[in-house]
Amino acid sequence: MRVKLATLTSVLAMTAGAGLAQDMNFNRIASFPVVRNMAEGEDTARETSPEIIAATADGMTLVYTDSPLGVIGMVDITDPANPQPKGNITLDGEPTSVTIVGTTAFVGINTSESYVAPSGRIAAFDTASGEEIASCDLGGQPDSLASAKDGSFVAVAIENERDEDLGDGGLPQMPAGHVVLVGLADGTLDCDTLKTVELAGLGGDTPEDPEPEYVSINGLGETVVTLQENNYLVVLSKDGEVISHFTAGTVDLDGVDVVEDDALDFTGSLRDVPREPDSVTWIDDDHFATANEGDWKGGSRGWTIFSKTGDVVYESGPSFEHALVEIGHYPEGRSENKGVEPESVTFDTFGDTPFVFVGSERGSAVGVYDVTDPANPVLTQLLPSGIGPEGYVTIPERNLLVSANESDLGEDGAARAHVMIFEYQQAPAAYPMITSAGADELIGWGALSGMVMGEDGLIYGVTDSFYGAQPAILTIDASATPAKIIAKTIVTQDGAPAEALDLEGIALDGAGGFWLANEGRADGERANKIIHVGADGVVIEEVLVPETLTANATNSGLEGVTVDDQGTIWVAVQREWKDDAAQHVKLLAYTPGTGGWTGVYYPTEKPDYGWVGLSEIVFHDGEFFLIERDNQLGDLAKTKWITKFSLGDVEPGELGGDLPVVEKHMVRDLLADLTSTGGYVLDKVEGLAIGADGTLYISTDNDGVDDHSGETMFWAVPAN
Repeated sequence: MRVKLATLTSVLAMTAGAGLAQDMNFNRIASFPVVRNMAEGEDTARETSPEIIAATADGMTLVYTDSPLGVIGMVDITDPANPQPKGNITLDGEPTSVTIVGTTAFVGINTSESYVAPSGRIAAFDTASGEEIASCDLGGQPDSLASAKDGSFVAVAIENERDEDLGDGGLPQMPAGHVVLVGLADGTLDCDTLKTVELAGLGGDTPEDPEPEYVSINGLGETVVTLQENNYLVVLSKDGEVISHFTAGTVDLDGVDVVEDDALDFTGSLRDVPREPDSVTWIDDDHFATANEGDWKGGSRGWTIFSKTGDVVYESGPSFEHALVEIGHYPEGRSENKGVEPESVTFDTFGDTPFVFVGSERGSAVGVYDVTDPANPVLTQLLPSGIGPEGYVTIPERNLLVSANESDLGEDGAARAHVMIFEYQQAPAAYPMITSAGADELIGWGALSGMVMGEDGLIYGVTDSFYGAQPAILTIDASATPAKIIAKTIVTQDGAPAEALDLEGIALDGAGGFWLANEGRADGERANKIIHVGADGVVIEEVLVPETLTANATNSGLEGVTVDDQGTIWVAVQREWKDDAAQHVKLLAYTPGTGGWTGVYYPTEKPDYGWVGLSEIVFHDGEFFLIERDNQLGDLAKTKWITKFSLGDVEPGELGGDLPVVEKHMVRDLLADLTSTGGYVLDKVEGLAIGADGTLYISTDNDGVDDHSGETMFWAVPAN
């Protein structure tokens, strides 16, 4: 019998509190996989990559660049919660940037034969018909485009990018880049007005090779240009005269992770780090903000507001990165490089509030800052932005923010590249659902796997092998909104973090400690075992799954652990092993008093794609609850379930013989929950804890932001 439960939307509204309901927040309302723009018969397995994105003046059509396909794509957002494909326009080169005036899209197209022979053009397209209506040769390789607010001209950064494999990727590498200003007449290009503005010699580490990266134009028609590799900034008048130019400077950073070691340690320091800004945006006629991604020498992991004369008005330091750490979006594998890599920065006013939106390429999130006082920006929200956010466009007239997310994995059930749409609305913030903000110290986390409800009303969760050098138990206060991670306990053995662990499940031992499930590997490098630890995380005992069983194991090992009312420890195997029938997964039972092992079979669904297995097991009120899921996401996801069974008259069998098969019952189909926040269905629903009153607490594993959007969903479903 299916149990009737509340929808996730109603749960979020219920737990948010009546007071918050009056606040204005950005919430995601739709995700559009750009593969939908490919025509029937095209190879949809090809890589797609929406990068720079713009909107028509009426805010009804989005246009984005797609370099791998060599196209610009269009999306109809007449109904922003239900975006529709408008198709692709094939180009004769690589699109690098797009800006729109009215309904005309101006696109930078790179046609370079080589690094030493750069070339390109700017083309104008009618977004209604898709026809090219004008084109101008640029005399080099275009990177960024921006249009004047009055629609009078377009500025183009001609980067003439370097070969990163030549001479360790250093500068100078000729020919030098420059800026082009092109006038517009009757809404299209007037090539006769094209003006080249030379930047060589102004300053920077290699002034002879400026390599301009990004441009933005203020209300006075002044263009600010970033010279990223030179760590330099230039401001031009509307006529192309140099108004000011200055170094972007350096930053000292404390409290950062500087070692890529599968652990989160925010006690490091960096000194004199060049900002090396990538994107730039004016926030008024006198100030602009930069996203300091870094390149070959630096990257300060944050963002800065400058005056146009070169004064630093605001510097985020490590605070932006720390905010992403708290919501589980820190990419530990980039610690020795540039951390969260802020790459994009966008400005607009919604209502009466001026906002700067700072996008983290590696953290796959965007920070929303109130810059009413440019010297004291206030971080108001962090939004999930798909994998590898590259470009943003604001449509304040429709209360919309749009991100283009360039990473397209495509294979083996991984996420496709998306355009995501957020609405500024009178509603509680839906994200994050879980955070460590407010803890006594900065707690880094991610890859949340198994969970259990403690007798104290707190939830305890474990992190998996992504942080193999720092296996941890997280303490979670689920009564808060969002849920709060209030403590982190490292699992230790012989005074050091325990080695070779992939913690996938956690259960109470009845004496203040825990049993942990460790997922093994077929090659024996990591054992399938259950581990007894104290409340302090110190290993007390390890119990190996018998060799007679693991001889048939695959890399899909133990995925959950629970203790029944008789004190028997149950573990769920993720997928069938070599000695199992198809769609039959072992549930193993260990009796601590005797050391004996028995088991039953659980029947899983047959997948349309990939595989279906188990991620969690929880004993509650005489029944076993499980997470059964496929390994698919997005539209391919079909099986994301909570099920249950009771043993009843079923007697667990001896291992090595025929095991009885339990009868499962559906408790909840989670697909609606997983799309309730406007995103695509996430793959790894892995955590389940059940409160004394029967409330279900469910979480997803974000894979430590490695080839993942970084999103962790954590929600509660009241008992019926």
